[in-house]
Amino acid sequence: MGSPVRMAALPCLSLILLFWSQGPGVRGQEFQFGPCQVEGVVLQELWEAFQAMKDIVQAQDNITSVQLLRKEVLQNVSEDESCYLIHALLEFYLNTVFKNYRDKAVEFGILKSFSTLANNFIVIVSKLQPSQEKEMFSISESAHRRFLLFQQAFKQLDREAAVTKAFGEVDILLTWMENFYQV
Repeated sequence: MGSPVRMAALPCLSLILLFWSQGPGVRGQEFQFGPCQVEGVVLQELWEAFQAMKDIVQAQDNITSVQLLRKEVLQNVSEDESCYLIHALLEFYLNTVFKNYRDKAVEFGILKSFSTLANNFIVIVSKLQPSQEKEMFSISESAHRRFLLFQQAFKQLDREAAVTKAFGEVDILLTWMENFYQV
C-alpha cells in the first residue's frame, strides 16, 4: 500500500483526468462542411500556428490593393457548396502555396508553425469526401466557379507575390472555416 498522501492524490488525479478528457482538445472537435465532416482537427492549433508567422508573412506582401480570398469567393457559400470549396482551396494551398513557400519558411525561421499548418491542411483534405452524386453536380459547379475566381486572381500576380499573398491570407481562410467548426 502507498502512503496516505499518495492514496489521497489518486482520487484527485482521477478527477483531473476525467475533466481533462471532457475538454475540447480530446473530444471529437469537428468541421461540418455541408455533407463533409472532418473530425480531430483543433482549430485553435491552426490559429496558433498562423499567428506565430503572421507578422513575418504579411510583412512580405507588398500588394495591398489585391485580395485573393475576397467576398465573391467566400461570402454566402451554402453548406453543401462549402465541402467542394474548402476541398479545392486546401488542395490548392497544399499543392501551390505551401509547396512554393517552404524555402521562405526555412529562411524566416517559421518552419515549425508552417509545418503544423500544412499538416493540418493535409489531414482536413484527406478526410473530406465530396459526394460524386449527379444531383450534387450544380453545387460542385457553383463551388468550382468560386474557386476559379480565387485562382484567376492568383494567376494575375507574379508567382512569388501570389504565393506570399495567398499565404498571408490564411487568416481569412481560417476565419471562414470557423463558420463550419463545431465543438
